[in-house]
Amino acid sequence: MSEIYSHLHTSIRPAADEEADTRIRRIRTDRWVSYARAEAALTAMEDLLNFPKRTRMPNLLLVGPTNNGKTMIVEKFRRAHPVTPASQTESGAAHIPVLRVQMPAGPDEPRFFGAILEELGFPDMLPDRVSKRQDAALRMMRETRVRVLIIDEVHNVLSGTRLQQRRLLNLLRWLGNELQISLVAVGTAEALHAVQSDDQLANRFEPVGLPPWRAGTEFEQLLSTLEAVLPLRLPSNLIGPDLSHKILATAEGILGEIVSIVTRAAVRAVSTGKESITADLIDQTGFIAPSQRRRVAV
Repeated sequence: MSEIYSHLHTSIRPAADEEADTRIRRIRTDRWVSYARAEAALTAMEDLLNFPKRTRMPNLLLVGPTNNGKTMIVEKFRRAHPVTPASQTESGAAHIPVLRVQMPAGPDEPRFFGAILEELGFPDMLPDRVSKRQDAALRMMRETRVRVLIIDEVHNVLSGTRLQQRRLLNLLRWLGNELQISLVAVGTAEALHAVQSDDQLANRFEPVGLPPWRAGTEFEQLLSTLEAVLPLRLPSNLIGPDLSHKILATAEGILGEIVSIVTRAAVRAVSTGKESITADLIDQTGFIAPSQRRRVAV
């Protein structure tokens, strides 16, 4: 029967013949969904990785609303450039071309360098003195040949005092210069404001925006891609005007919410035997729009 599922990607068609429980697990599994903005961001980061060392390296600021795909993009980039184990290198040290850390919620220099050392796999190298943590972090980044440092949740900088904010922003600029590596800062609009508050940083970080989705060809392509990878036995025609508008409006244009709506409706389509997503099934999932969640009665 798998050859009749023409609405599905060829690699997914055999899965449509599987039992309901198996298909539901498959539907709920995280997956990469390609779209133009994400591919452009990946290409930009790939350019950074291949950029020759120089005193002033180019940097990117990936900015957009919460849950709009930023972390998934940088994680895909990191996975595309895996660690080379120490046993396979001449130096005897692992090679880590892409290092991803999260800006600590309580941002200061000791916590930031501690986060770097932990991600590098050296949690035991956490001396109390800031200067020693800094020296250890830089030494290990050089030894592991980090070429791109991704700093996720960079807007956390703003939760610090004015002095902490200034010191950390200066630190980012200094770190790129000292190691001659490119930085990818990832955050919300607040991160853009923080970076642009420093003229030198603003000139060094090229912003790459991931704004909320709007109706149009790109959104229809996204829905078509989602429909093609969900093993439902009947076509849903997500790009139809009524269904696409309902999904976009309910998700308020946020990618993570769009995927959540479609995924939950697909699970219900399998469990009820309907085998296609409809507006009624979306309503039955009980999905609450992001802006309405704080108003839910308790």
